[in-house]
Amino acid sequence: MTVRIDATDRKILAELQRDASQSLDEIAKQVGSSKTPVWNRIRKLREAGVIGRQTVILDAEALGFEACFFVLIRTSEHEAEWQASFLQALRDRPEVQEAHRLAGDIDYILKVRVKNARAYDKFYQALISEVRVHNVTALLSMEEIKSTTLLPLEPAE
Repeated sequence: MTVRIDATDRKILAELQRDASQSLDEIAKQVGSSKTPVWNRIRKLREAGVIGRQTVILDAEALGFEACFFVLIRTSEHEAEWQASFLQALRDRPEVQEAHRLAGDIDYILKVRVKNARAYDKFYQALISEVRVHNVTALLSMEEIKSTTLLPLEPAE
C-alpha cells in the first residue's frame, strides 16, 4: 500500500519519533491540528506500514550491559541452507541488536550488546559452534558518541 505523506504527516511522525507516549491532544497541539484528524492520520500511517510497533528505549548501561561489540563476519559459505541457519542463529540471540549483510570484503556486521567481555566470549563460542564462519573480528566500542532511532524527516518538496 502506497501512502502519500504530506507536511502534516511528517510533523506527526516527527512528534511520534520524539516521544510516542504523548497524548493525541499534545501531538495535535504541536502540529497545529485537532485530535480527530491527527488520530485518522496516525491510523492511516499505521495501516500503510509507515508506523511500526511502539516500544521504549532502555538504558543498556543502567541495566548492566556495559559492553558493545561490532562483530565483522566473513564467510566462505553462501548456500541458502547455511544462510538460513546463520540468520536463525542471529534471531535466536537477544544479544544481537542489529545485523546487516554487507557489500565488500566483510559479509556481515553485527551489533552485540553484552555485560562484559566474558559474556561476549560466551556469545561468540555459541555462535561458532552453531554455524561455520571463515573469520570473525570483534571490535569493542570504547564510547558511544551518537545513537538514535530518529529518521531525518525533511519537509516535503
